Amino acid sequence: MPWIAEDKCTGCGICIEKCPVYAISMEDEKAKINMAECIRCGVCHDVCNQQAVRHDGEKVPEIIEDNIEMTKRFMEECEKHLGNANERRKCLERMIKYFNKEKLIAEKTLEGLERLKQAV
Repeated sequence: MPWIAEDKCTGCGICIEKCPVYAISMEDEKAKINMAECIRCGVCHDVCNQQAVRHDGEKVPEIIEDNIEMTKRFMEECEKHLGNANERRKCLERMIKYFNKEKLIAEKTLEGLERLKQAV
């Protein structure tokens, strides 16, 4: 999904003008993408002369680190509120199950999209 690198955005508004579904607006003189409206067409990537419209693949390391930090926080809270280190380990196991479920969803979605691609 696209996102705006605010340090690169000059507020020129070209992406706003060219967005076919009007999913981009200006906030504090920077472009902002409404992800609920965005159809992932890539037009904003193509028209931004400043390369401020970025792809979320760049954020993968940051997202991974955020997920790990979130899990650590949950583990600490489980131990604190549920009373012992065993609860900390159980929380970690639940988070592993959660991310395995997310992985399965992504894999099955990709399989479905590949079938769709074959049909198009």
